[in-house]
Amino acid sequence: MCNNDPDRPARDAGDCRRERLERNGNQGKGRLITLEGGEGVGKSTNLALVVDHLRARGHEVVATREPGGTPRAEAMRRLLLDPAGEEPLDPDAELLLVFAARAQHLARVIRPALERGAWVVCDRFTDATYAYQGGGRGIEAARIAELEAFVQQGLTPDLTLLLDMPMAAAQQRLVGRLQGEGGERDRFERERGAFFEAVRRAYLARAEADPGRMVVIAAGAGLAEVQAELLARLDERLVAWS
Repeated sequence: MCNNDPDRPARDAGDCRRERLERNGNQGKGRLITLEGGEGVGKSTNLALVVDHLRARGHEVVATREPGGTPRAEAMRRLLLDPAGEEPLDPDAELLLVFAARAQHLARVIRPALERGAWVVCDRFTDATYAYQGGGRGIEAARIAELEAFVQQGLTPDLTLLLDMPMAAAQQRLVGRLQGEGGERDRFERERGAFFEAVRRAYLARAEADPGRMVVIAAGAGLAEVQAELLARLDERLVAWS
C-alpha cells in the first residue's frame, strides 16, 4: 500500500513507484531523499554521507531537516523540542505544529529546490510523523493522512532510508552522544522506552507497506559496515533513476 489509505488495496512496488512519479511530477527534475529512524540511530552522520555522495556525482544537493529547515519552521521546532515549562503540549497541538513547520519548509525550501532540479536530502519527513505522533502518541493514521494530503498535496519522498536498530542499543548511543556533547535530552528524548518501541514498530510497519520507497538499513553494526550498506542501496536507486 503506497497511499496511506487503508480502504484501498495494496499494490506492487512498480505501481507505487509509477504513482509517486505521477504525483510528484519530478521526472528529469530534482529528487527528495529522506533519512528516518528513532533517536540514536545515526541519521545526522549518515545524512552528511549521502549529501557528499550525491554532490560527488554532480548533483546540486540541499541538506535540510524536519521539523525545521527555515527560520520560522526552526522556531516551531524549538516549541516542539523544548522540555521546559509547566504547560504540557497536547498531542493534537504537537501534530499541528509538525505540519505547520512542514508547510513552511515545503513552501520555502523543498518545493523551490525540486523545481529547479536540485536534490533534497532531509533528516526526517512525514514517516516520522506517522511514527512519533502516530505510533508514539497514538494519533490515528487517518487523521495524519488528512493533514498530509492538505499540506503536501501529493508530494512524497522518492527514496527513504530507514536506519533501524533495537531501542535499547539506540538509547545507549544517545546517552553516549549527550555525554560527549554535554547536552541535555529534548522533549522527545525524555520519553520512556515504550514510546520508542512504538515508534520503531510504526516505522517498520510503514517500510513493510511501501518497500519500493523505504529501504531498511541495519544501523546496529559498525559505522563502516552501515555506511557501505547505505551507499550500496543508494547506488542501486541512482542506477535505476539514470
